[in-house]
Amino acid sequence: MKILANDGISESGKEALEKGGFEVLTVKVAQNQLENYINENNVDAILVRSATQVRQELIEACPSLKLIGRGGVGLDNIDVEYAEDNGLHVINTPDASSSSVAELVFAHLFGMVRFLHSSNREMPLEGDSHFKELKKAYAQGIELRGKTIGIIGFGKIGQEVAKIAIGLGMKVLATDEEVESAPITLEFFNGQKSTFTIHTIEIDEILKESDFISLHTPALEEYIITSSEIEKMKDGVGIINTARGGLLNEVDLINGIESGKVQYAGLDVFESEPSPEIQLLMNPELSLTPHIGAATLEAQDRIGLELAKQILELLR
Repeated sequence: MKILANDGISESGKEALEKGGFEVLTVKVAQNQLENYINENNVDAILVRSATQVRQELIEACPSLKLIGRGGVGLDNIDVEYAEDNGLHVINTPDASSSSVAELVFAHLFGMVRFLHSSNREMPLEGDSHFKELKKAYAQGIELRGKTIGIIGFGKIGQEVAKIAIGLGMKVLATDEEVESAPITLEFFNGQKSTFTIHTIEIDEILKESDFISLHTPALEEYIITSSEIEKMKDGVGIINTARGGLLNEVDLINGIESGKVQYAGLDVFESEPSPEIQLLMNPELSLTPHIGAATLEAQDRIGLELAKQILELLR
């Protein structure tokens, strides 16, 4: 059986599939060439991440497909209902990349509150000639300890964010339409554990009480955060989006930064990805990464192995 890993797969995942008798194709096929490639090569399964779209038209045109795998959490680039109605397996890896995304949230947070995103630009240019001025400019940082983080979307990734926040001594608030409460277990280096139960609350309370707000919901048809939500937030709030572009109105975010309402903002995802708006890219107040939340070596290894495990169970 043939598997097309169109957006790549870890070497460990590939090896596990090949040991199970599958042929793994790792070529990158353009979206408009996928139908021909799948049919010409009689591909049984396609593995994607966020780049490749697997829509009804493609599924309908490729009768050899038996399985669609998504390396990651979200399934918004796959027509899941149509695929399953037509007998295809649809799988993903909701746990494999949660820690990596959560750590990126705090990479942005730590960087923003100590102005690293700005000082890393300015030090190479003026560090030798204006060292004292830069020191004064960047000496107004704050600590995360004791601050309140509001988590919008309390699934696997949101809960991982909560773990790190608790470890830092932050107060954690969370909201989710489906999750009423969740046990958050911190595991320490010496084998000890400590569990905290977090009960979710209404989003308006999150907006009013949080010093920092982090988004962790699936893609939605409407914005979660617009000017009206920003207006309810604390002055000097920080907003981080590592979930999906389109959850946060980027124009309203820029307006919030320019007015001083929003002091910190970190973005890993963008509405017009893969071509983010120039107003975002050129704004010195933003901490930016190119959609790398799940892109750690450890996460990719876990994703590949988890996909391989599920495929071996379903198709072998």
